[in-house]
Amino acid sequence: MSSYYGFSLLILLYLLLFSTVSPCQHDCGGIEIPYPFGVGKGCYLEKWYEITCNISTSGKPVPFLSVINKEVVNISVPNQNAYGYEDSIEYGLLRVKNQITSKGCSSDVEEPTRSLLNLTDTPFYVSTRNTLIAVGCNNTASLTNVEPIIVGCKSSCASNHTAAKDYLAVVNNENWLSNYCNRRQIIDETSCNGIRCCKANMVGSIQQVVGVRIENTTTRGCKVAFLTIKAQSLSSDPDPQRIHARGYSTVELGWSIRTANHSFVKSLGCYTVEEYRNVTYPDRRNYMISCVCEENAYLSYASCSCARGFRGNPYSLGGCKDVNECDYDYCDVGSTCVNLYGHYRCTNHRPLAIGLGASFGSLIFVGGIYLLYKFIKKQRKLNQKKKFFKRNGGLLLQQQLTSTEGRVEKTKVFSSKELEKATENFSSNRILGQGGQGTVYKGMLVDGRIVAVKKSKVVDEDKLEEFINEVVILSQINHRNIVKLLGCCLETKVPVLVYEFVPNGNLFEHLHDDSDDNTMATWKVRLRIAIDIAGALSYLHSSASSPIYHRDVKSTNIMLDEKYRAKVSDFGTSRSVTVDHTHLTTVVSGTVGYLDPEYFQSSQFTEKSDVYSFGVVLAELITGGFFFAVSRKQNIGNLFHYNNENKQTL
Repeated sequence: MSSYYGFSLLILLYLLLFSTVSPCQHDCGGIEIPYPFGVGKGCYLEKWYEITCNISTSGKPVPFLSVINKEVVNISVPNQNAYGYEDSIEYGLLRVKNQITSKGCSSDVEEPTRSLLNLTDTPFYVSTRNTLIAVGCNNTASLTNVEPIIVGCKSSCASNHTAAKDYLAVVNNENWLSNYCNRRQIIDETSCNGIRCCKANMVGSIQQVVGVRIENTTTRGCKVAFLTIKAQSLSSDPDPQRIHARGYSTVELGWSIRTANHSFVKSLGCYTVEEYRNVTYPDRRNYMISCVCEENAYLSYASCSCARGFRGNPYSLGGCKDVNECDYDYCDVGSTCVNLYGHYRCTNHRPLAIGLGASFGSLIFVGGIYLLYKFIKKQRKLNQKKKFFKRNGGLLLQQQLTSTEGRVEKTKVFSSKELEKATENFSSNRILGQGGQGTVYKGMLVDGRIVAVKKSKVVDEDKLEEFINEVVILSQINHRNIVKLLGCCLETKVPVLVYEFVPNGNLFEHLHDDSDDNTMATWKVRLRIAIDIAGALSYLHSSASSPIYHRDVKSTNIMLDEKYRAKVSDFGTSRSVTVDHTHLTTVVSGTVGYLDPEYFQSSQFTEKSDVYSFGVVLAELITGGFFFAVSRKQNIGNLFHYNNENKQTL
């Protein structure tokens, strides 16, 4: 066994060396000459495959198959379709020019009424892909030496298609012969449909001897008959004289390798058909089977073919090359083709596509639900903002601003989103101070301005007028010593006002600061603050479009800017009065200690009441003392004397 494989290896090496250094001619007149055929000694496998390259009268080289002396038109090696019938083995094909049979044609050319193609004892045979064609009026032609089968046809000059008949019979079956011979020819739209031309296909087993004969008839005229490949086409008006002048037709032959040349077949390393069929398809890929050989017991010849997934010349070492099946669209739509050695793989993306589609659909569904939720939430928020705007006196503010149109500088209405961003969602770290009316936060608007955001405490609808009153009053004021209102927001649960930011806190904090670097240590600063407060109150009482009573003048409502200039703030309890009124009757409100005793007793607030409160602030500026009671139960009328006795600072 080892010696056998060693011998095979030597043959393989010889073939490899031969194929790489051989000077053999592989082309003649533009016709490819594949191995085992060859031109010149040592270039073909055996004498049967010798090709001589002759020079024609025109000077063009013409290949001839020496063993039968026929001009070669084409040579092809056996090849399966890349993915056709898995176990089918096709034989090699050879097309040659063969003499035609003629009768009654021009005397310039010899008119053989019979022709014979004899391939006995050669590795060639007549392919069943040939067709008998007879051209001429009333021409009856048949094949000879194909017994027991009779193949022939008869043409007619009549226009009646029923006159044209073909016949094909097995002589041993008279009934079948009679029925077939009387069968009408199927008429098609081709040029050879029974009128001046008829045809009959070859059937049966492999034939090595085939002749063509024209039957004797009394009808005159040129008649020709010949065997040719089925693909051979005729003109729409077949002319027997023209065909006779040409003198030949193209016949297709099959060819194979003699089984006597066993060593050569084995050297190819091909599997036999039986071995190939016994190996499962996945294993064929593992074994890298590239060619398969089949022996024909009838002709004692073998034919080798590239295996499934390969193409090329199986008789040449390494001649079977992998086919890129991905070029042929074998995979279903939606799959991706991956070419592998000897086969291919289709990656089906359908489950993935279904999964992705389902996921995408679910994502769209969930996304739709989420967007719907966000939309509903947004609508609810908008409706809630509208509700808050109405509850917080938005309509009342619009009425107030409309009634004072022309006298009021336009107030910006901020959105709740703007103020939440400015104050970091009203963070406790942003608190500047807290009072009776609400909490003040430090914030920064998108334009970079630092502001004070006053978020009012939860109020009922009875006190909304007080809040709106502050907005309207401040919108009328434009004085350097009064904190400027920049805008408001009514979309929140509680009303929000936006003021200019005053960086140095309130006067109360500075008056009662015990540190050494207290800025209130100089009388100049205290006097300037007193003048600023007086100027602000004078503006409110006399210069404003309508007199405004602050009603809560105290040191905690006096803010100090970066230059320690005073700014009056917190107008939550302020009221504006008409010019012809000198006082305002209201429910008593204010801060104990700063409250005018007369106002407390009479509930009639006048500009003198603000002046009284200013006097208390002046006393604080001068003395730095406290002028308000710890308990509201103390007598307001004697409060000043109470503080005077205890502090002894006046």
